[in-house]
Amino acid sequence: MKNEDLAALIKTRFPEAIVGANIFRNELTLTVQKDTLAEVARFLKENEDLDFDFLSDLCGVDRAETDDVFEVVYHLYSLSKNHRLRLKAPVPSDAPSLPTVTGVWKTANWHERETYDMFGITFHGHPDLRKILTPDDFEGHPLRKDYPLDGRQPATLRDSYRKGGE
Repeated sequence: MKNEDLAALIKTRFPEAIVGANIFRNELTLTVQKDTLAEVARFLKENEDLDFDFLSDLCGVDRAETDDVFEVVYHLYSLSKNHRLRLKAPVPSDAPSLPTVTGVWKTANWHERETYDMFGITFHGHPDLRKILTPDDFEGHPLRKDYPLDGRQPATLRDSYRKGGE
């Protein structure tokens, strides 16, 4: 199925949810309203013509300095149909929260936890939303653009890393 056909099928099913579509270098990107994300995701996986059965990646993007939003980007692939789709969901920086898609793709569990840990974006309905990469006493979200370059971890945390490396 061509990218134009994929976009038309999805936009027909969700005319209000899809707020943008772009094809660049033969890669389709759809921008979806955050509140409809889980419903759109389930359709993408369960529709036989689409069959997006593989969530290969999910990541956060900090655009807060320019647009006052974060984005969560979902990279989808259909193993049986051999087509790809990128979904983007803008999230306001003052209330960074999305519905979880762990009920659609189980691998979203770890990806959402990483995005939560690195950006502070929460995923409501997530079965186990807790830090995955930073220690429990780590303060802040290191992939946000407002995170200081010199860090702000307590000295005890820095010292514990230094001791482990000696």
